[in-house]
Amino acid sequence: MFPPPPKRGRFRVPAAPAHITARDRRRWAQYLVDERAEARVYRELAARRGGEERDILLALAEAEGRHEAHWLEMLGGEPDRLPRPDVRTRVLALLARRFGSIFVLALAQRAEARSPYEAEPFASASMAADERIHQEVVRGLAARGRRRLSGSFRAAVFGANDGLVSNMALVMGIGATGVAPSFVLFSGVAGLLAGALSMGAGEFVSVRSQRELLAATEPNNDADHVLPDLDLDANELALVYRTRGMSEADADARARAVVGAARDADRSVPFRLAAEDSDAHDVIGRDWGAALSSFLFFSSGAVIPLLPWLFGLSGTIAMVSALVLVGIALLATGAMVGLLSGGPPLRRALRQLTIGYAAAAVTYVLGLIFGVAVG
Repeated sequence: MFPPPPKRGRFRVPAAPAHITARDRRRWAQYLVDERAEARVYRELAARRGGEERDILLALAEAEGRHEAHWLEMLGGEPDRLPRPDVRTRVLALLARRFGSIFVLALAQRAEARSPYEAEPFASASMAADERIHQEVVRGLAARGRRRLSGSFRAAVFGANDGLVSNMALVMGIGATGVAPSFVLFSGVAGLLAGALSMGAGEFVSVRSQRELLAATEPNNDADHVLPDLDLDANELALVYRTRGMSEADADARARAVVGAARDADRSVPFRLAAEDSDAHDVIGRDWGAALSSFLFFSSGAVIPLLPWLFGLSGTIAMVSALVLVGIALLATGAMVGLLSGGPPLRRALRQLTIGYAAAAVTYVLGLIFGVAVG
């Protein structure tokens, strides 16, 4: 007989049944194979990394191994037959083997957040706590990749979505007026080129300006060569550190240490005024990279509404086909944003779809009104 499950903080776990049922054992077996599959995912990811990240991922795999041992003990040893891991875990394992990227870490973060152990009578309180902590660990690992990706990813997603929505709205509005299909296609191509060039130029100027602004406000090493000549007892170096957030006492102590090291040529104490590491520029991205991403992704999004006219369709059939194609693309981009940001992909996908279709509906109605008025 198994002991009753413990209480977990403010939450009472459902009481354990008086007898272990076949359904309980099937559930434990599913937990067992899922824990093994998740441990393999972390080992696959660790094999593609080095240093601290590799150690963290291997530690997560080891923790999943502890959970695996728990369910083996509950089952009384290795079962004769085991179920397959659930679809989510199998997809995660496949992606980890093929890519090992930020995308996989984002999926793993969501997987850890959906742990069933808080409502599982036969899971210990420490197992439920482990899964919550694992979510935060994976979130931290994913955050490193998101920071490196954020600049170009923002430009790419914004460009693709803007291309989809703006050109679909354009061709819907033009098509609703009843003009010839060739005019709709010409208008769409013109909208694609104008929008892509505008997006690329705007992104370049935006990112370049932001990088220049950061460069102007970040500390530099221009004053390093005068440090040995400063008066140890009367100088304004402490004010530099106070402007960076240090307290008066800490700034004074730091200034004395830096000036003393500079005068003694003691290289064991760094006396550079500038910060040694800054990832602000990496977060923003590169100007040319952001501009090229915006141009290409806007173009790739804007060409989708034109495909029906490019293949010779016209009228209502062309517009309905364009709506379907753009809807699929909007759902895909929204879901991808949700996955990479750690949010619910379905909600993000439906949000993208609603916004895009709303814009198309407005321009379509305006096109109908304009077409009737002209006619």
